[in-house]
Amino acid sequence: MNSLSNISITPEAGKHIRNQLQLTQAQYLRLAVKESGCNGYMYMLDFLETPAPEDECLDFGDGVRVCVNQADLPMVAGTEVDMITEGLNSALVFKNPNATSYCGCGESFAVAAEIGAETDADSIPGSELDKLATDVGKN
Repeated sequence: MNSLSNISITPEAGKHIRNQLQLTQAQYLRLAVKESGCNGYMYMLDFLETPAPEDECLDFGDGVRVCVNQADLPMVAGTEVDMITEGLNSALVFKNPNATSYCGCGESFAVAAEIGAETDADSIPGSELDKLATDVGKN
């Protein structure tokens, strides 16, 4: 079973990702996490022609293929990628059950290992989990 099978992409996000892959003539979208921001980690997106040997890849169909470096998998496991439009602005958002907090600007997040607590997505009410989504790539 593929390690990325628990990452999901909504139809709206899939359409956006597919369009971006076509525009950039890339074959894959890499979802990465890097230490940065005021709260620990930031999501990074990159378009790839070929995945790296340490990438885990999943084909979501219709030309939407996503890779995640094996080292980043624990931090993004269970994440739902969605596309939100508010007024004239659209953005990919990440609903990550591993995130225990987000910074005030919504650019970075922390995970349990960073704050010394156990991650338990069930302890965050659904409406609160939705508020924790991080905006990336506003158009």
